[in-house]
Amino acid sequence: MNALPPRIAQALDTDLLARHSLAWLRVDAALELAGTGGCLEHYGLAALDLGKAASMQLVFLEGLFPLDESPLLIRSLELPGGRVVDLHCHAHDGETWILLLDVTAERDESRLVQQKAYEMTLLREKEAELNRRLAAANAALLAAQREIEASRAALQQAHDRLDQGLQEAAAYVRSILPRPLSEPFDVDWRFLPSARLGGDCFGYHWIDDEHFALYLLDVCGHGIGPSLLSIGVLQTLRGGSLAGADPREPGQVCAALNRVYRMEDHYDLFFTLWYGVYSRAGRRLVYASAGHPPALLVPVDARDMRQLATRGAPIGTVRDASWRSETVALPPGSRLYLLSDGAFEIARPDGTMLSLDEFAGFVGRLDAGGHDTGGHDAHLDRLLDFVHRQAGAQTLEDDLSIVRFVF
Repeated sequence: MNALPPRIAQALDTDLLARHSLAWLRVDAALELAGTGGCLEHYGLAALDLGKAASMQLVFLEGLFPLDESPLLIRSLELPGGRVVDLHCHAHDGETWILLLDVTAERDESRLVQQKAYEMTLLREKEAELNRRLAAANAALLAAQREIEASRAALQQAHDRLDQGLQEAAAYVRSILPRPLSEPFDVDWRFLPSARLGGDCFGYHWIDDEHFALYLLDVCGHGIGPSLLSIGVLQTLRGGSLAGADPREPGQVCAALNRVYRMEDHYDLFFTLWYGVYSRAGRRLVYASAGHPPALLVPVDARDMRQLATRGAPIGTVRDASWRSETVALPPGSRLYLLSDGAFEIARPDGTMLSLDEFAGFVGRLDAGGHDTGGHDAHLDRLLDFVHRQAGAQTLEDDLSIVRFVF
């Protein structure tokens, strides 16, 4: 301060003392209060009595006298009223001068800075802890992702193996279906399972030189179980190994199958069946149906179409049930359609259902357009196109099988 001009130094001192509310006390050699001045009221010291012991009136001076050193500075002393002062003590001419400078604001600011620093320290610790938790969570997520990817890869491999197996099974099912015929009469078919494996199956074969068996069955449900059962029934019919049944008698065949394939013995699966036997010499067809949709017989005049069915429960559902057979003549050029219910039980986009009569009407109109004699015609493809148009863009919900005979 000595380097500053006296007036500037005095101005700074005046400003400094004003901002810090200077108050002073003078204590004589007898340790009595000899004088006071400055901002005493600021510190709650306006009612001091001169001539009385200083330490009795000012408890913060207790133990201070006599001064061991001068000048003496006691920083940030908190007074009873809550003010915080820097206490300056000076010995002068046998007396002690006590100067009080208010530093409450500095103390509060220092505390605020310390509090902020403490909060920042806590914040950094919390941030560090959060980072540690995030790192641990990220590591756990990465581990879980690796496990998921490994599981997904394993599932994909299992799916691919299963899909490959289903493709092979579907190929096997299609391979055991009979080939189309062109003589002594024409036979063609279309087979569309709704899943990889369906419950539909059909076949035809010569029982002997005179009798030709033709049949279509539909096991309830879709998938591996129904497909296995349909293959088993197909092989049974082909092998002619039904005990107590003449394969030329449809009613006996149904009864024998019912004894072998009871639903309680086959995972609650049952099936419907249409079974017929064509006699070449007499051009007669003997047939029976077990809960199956009728076959459609279209003579040369398609307007005389007939629906061929007999009453009878599905195979496996009723113990000791019986089925009767009926006979119909097949003039030359007659066409016979065997079909599963998936060919006509079609849900249209507008919510209505295609009926058997509507399907049969389309078959009649289709056959009325020409009397072809080969399985190479487009009749069945047109039928499939008709069915798909009825379903709109929807996938068919059931297996679809159609077998067409031209006798």
